[in-house]
Amino acid sequence: MQQSIDALIRLAFAEDIGPGDITTDSMVEDNVRGSGIVVAKQEFIIAGLKVAESVFRALEPDILVIPCFADGDRVDVGKTVLQVEGRLSTLLKGERTALNFLQRLSGIATQTRCYVETVADLPVRLVDTRKTTPGFRVLEKYAVRVGGGHNHRMGLYDGVLIKDNHIAVAGGITAAVEKARKAVSHLVKIEVETTTLEEVNEALSVGVDIIMLDNMSLDQIREAVRHINKKALIEVSGGVTREKLKDLAAAGVDLVSIGALTHSAVAVDLSMRITVSSAEK
Repeated sequence: MQQSIDALIRLAFAEDIGPGDITTDSMVEDNVRGSGIVVAKQEFIIAGLKVAESVFRALEPDILVIPCFADGDRVDVGKTVLQVEGRLSTLLKGERTALNFLQRLSGIATQTRCYVETVADLPVRLVDTRKTTPGFRVLEKYAVRVGGGHNHRMGLYDGVLIKDNHIAVAGGITAAVEKARKAVSHLVKIEVETTTLEEVNEALSVGVDIIMLDNMSLDQIREAVRHINKKALIEVSGGVTREKLKDLAAAGVDLVSIGALTHSAVAVDLSMRITVSSAEK
């Protein structure tokens, strides 16, 4: 994951600092030291502390960074999340990038935790989707895990998921599954998206590992669960909200995939307070 972090930090610096921070460079000498604290302005689940640390270390490798929590902890309003001591210019240049990562990833972890707690008493696994910010998938899926959720496939390369368009171009579920089964290793599971009970039965007849029930009503889901009768794992997807989640999970499904864990998470509110500490001689 560190490679992904480093690459994103380089991109973030390229768009934010570019050829130089003209404000900081015009008024702060390199020998001036400073300290900073990142403060919570709301209650949330923290994620991304290592990323924030990496932001400052990319500017100043020997900088002192002291996290006050661990990823996955609940942080109360007013608490100090992170302490940093180093060159004042480093703190000023890295502040916004570090906060952007922390706020975004913590927002995903916080949203995920809310969903997870909604069905904590039910034997169901909540999973994310590929609806992530381009380039941020590794980190955003990490934040889902921090929040207590689970990851679906990372990309198109690590799992067979036959969706409606695949079915259409292949000429049906049976044809699509047969083509996939001939092409991939026997160790790779095959999942098929279905929208009707007829499609569920066809997926069952060809022995798929996972059946996705996409945008079905609650009554259709319950009926599909009875039809499948534990012959395949059952995933529910499409338009899942916290209000619907409890009933969906109680219907007997194994997995609920929720795009909102990543695409609709709201960044948490954090601020960084920076002070001058000394000037090196």
